[in-house]
Parts: sequence; C-alpha cells; structure tokens
Amino acid sequence: MDIRSIIAPVVQDREALEEFADVLNERAHEIERDIARLAKSPTDREITASLFRGVHNIKGDAALCKFELGIAVAHPIESLMSRFREGEIPFSGLLAEMILLAVDRLELATEAFLTGKSTDNLQLLALVQGLEAVAETGVDNLEASCAELIESVTGFPPVIPDISTRAPRVSTPKPEQKNATVDLQFFRSLALQFESRSPLFKGRTMRILRLALETNKVGGNAVDPVQLEAAVYLHDVGMMMLPESVWLKVGKMSPEDKITLRNHPGFAGGLLQRMPGWEQAAEMVVQHHEMPDGGGYPSQLHNEEISAGAKILAIVDAFEAVMLKHIHRGKNRSVLRAIAEINACDNQFAPEWIAPFNTVIRKTIET
Repeated sequence: MDIRSIIAPVVQDREALEEFADVLNERAHEIERDIARLAKSPTDREITASLFRGVHNIKGDAALCKFELGIAVAHPIESLMSRFREGEIPFSGLLAEMILLAVDRLELATEAFLTGKSTDNLQLLALVQGLEAVAETGVDNLEASCAELIESVTGFPPVIPDISTRAPRVSTPKPEQKNATVDLQFFRSLALQFESRSPLFKGRTMRILRLALETNKVGGNAVDPVQLEAAVYLHDVGMMMLPESVWLKVGKMSPEDKITLRNHPGFAGGLLQRMPGWEQAAEMVVQHHEMPDGGGYPSQLHNEEISAGAKILAIVDAFEAVMLKHIHRGKNRSVLRAIAEINACDNQFAPEWIAPFNTVIRKTIET
C-alpha cells in the first residue's frame, strides 16, 4: 500500500475507528505502565510479555478495523520488542521514549482523523519510515537511530533539561498600577494554596510563570508582564471552587465532569474583574481555554477575539498539564513529550506564539 494512503487515510468505517480509539487509550496507559515498570526491572519476563502483548494487541485491533496507520506504527515496535525478548537488543531509555512517542502520535492521529483535523504537524511520514528503519537497525547503532527518529518527529533532541521551578525575575509595576505589588502577593498566595492541594503540583506556578514571561519577552513583550504575572497566578485558582473529585480525577472524565470543569476560568476572572486595574489579567484568565479555531471554552472565541496574553497562557498551561500526565516517566522525559504534543496540536494554540515558546525551550536546552 502507498505510504501516503497510510498516513492520510479516508475514514470509511467511523464506528470501527471510534472503537479503536477507545481501546487504544486503554492500551496506551497499559504500555506506559509496563515501560515504567520495565525501566526498573529490565529482566522481568512477565513485564516484557505484557508490553509485547499490549503492542501486539494494538496491531490486531488496527487490523480488525482496517486502520493501516495503526499496523504501520505497531508492527516495527512489535519487532523491536521481539528482539528485546530474545536478548538481541537491550531495553534502553531512548528505546522506551521512542515507543511512547510513537503511541502518543498514533493517539493524536486517530483523534485527528475522527475530528477532521490536520495531521501535518504530527510528522507521520517521518514516524512510520523511521520506525521501519529502527526495527532493522543493528544493536550498535540502535541508540543513535532512536535519537534520530525522536528528533526528526519532534524537532527536539531526546534529552531535555528540567524546567526550573525557581522564581523568575518579574517586572516592576508601573507608578499608575497602584497597589499592584500587594495584589500580586495576594494572587501568588492563592496560587500556592492551589498548588498545595496535590504533591504533583509542586513547583507548577513558577514553571508556568517562567515560561509565560520568557515567551512574552521573546515575542516582543506584546503583553504587559505585570498583567500576565497576575493571570498566571490566578488562571487555575477557580478549580478550588469545584469538587476535588473533578479536577484531581485520574482517568477519563465524564461529560458531566467536563461541563463542571469549564466553569473554573470564570471564578478567578470574576475576582479580577472586581479589582481595579486588573481588567487585562481578567480577560486572559477567562479566555485561556479558548482556541483559535473556535473550539475552546467558555465562549468559543476565534483567533482574533482572543487576547495575546490568553494565547500565551493557553500554551504554557497545556504544556504543564501534559507534563503532569506523563510525570511518572521522569521529569526530563515528560518535558520532551509535552513539547512534542504542544507542537503537534496546531489547531489548539495560536501559531504566532508557538514559535516564541519553542525558542524559549531551545534556550533551555542550550544552557
């Protein structure tokens, strides 16, 4: 079959593909769990067998619904796992990262095919061809081949330093911004209170603030840094007004949970709207889940209707959320997968701010 028809298929049986997507989500979690376990116990044959079955089942599921991309992704990974099981190759961190990246991309591609979104940023051709090449690579060159595939698909090297949780240098409020310093201290205390609700949130406020301010700086400081700082502190504080069973939930959310969660930007936004001088920050908070294509919430705004600060906040907040999703794999690995996912979701974020964000990340890598 022509490779182009694999990476850009025509969905003929939507129901079958939807079933594949649901099962893939479950299998992806199982694969990620097994890879984390295998990293600690690389000689455990039971874990190895479980991981092999997980990949093999994805291939079988894809074959049943005639989804060629699923087969094209799973088959070379299955071959690599077979080689590992036979003792031909070691199970390394880079091999694990490549497998996880491939499964991530398959999930994103499946969702894109079902929703009619573009897959151009997923680099599916490089992924499929790269996986085929790695599956046939000798043991001496396997690490280099895995690293090459990761960089060709994501645009970033496979090892990335952790994002600092130290407080960044912030801007001094202007003379006309009366009480701003006191207000910011109050906003920061609320953010840290929210952060304390889960050990997984530790350091998130400073990570998001650093990335937001540096992205804004690279973009020419189009947004007032003081207003942006306030928005970073308060953008998720509204979560504390919701049941913890919703926003700390692990696993798939119900439709009712999603509706409840969509209320959170309005709570903190309302607080800022009632405080003189924070109108811009309020707008950023209320809009930080809007999307350029109109698919966001709460108002389904389109690109030109969304403030620049909200666009920045959307990117760095999503980056932190994806890192949290993968945090059990280790911080460095989570950073790579978070960057890859942010860059792959071209409809969700403003492209004019993705480039400055990437510049900030690249500076992090180089320092």
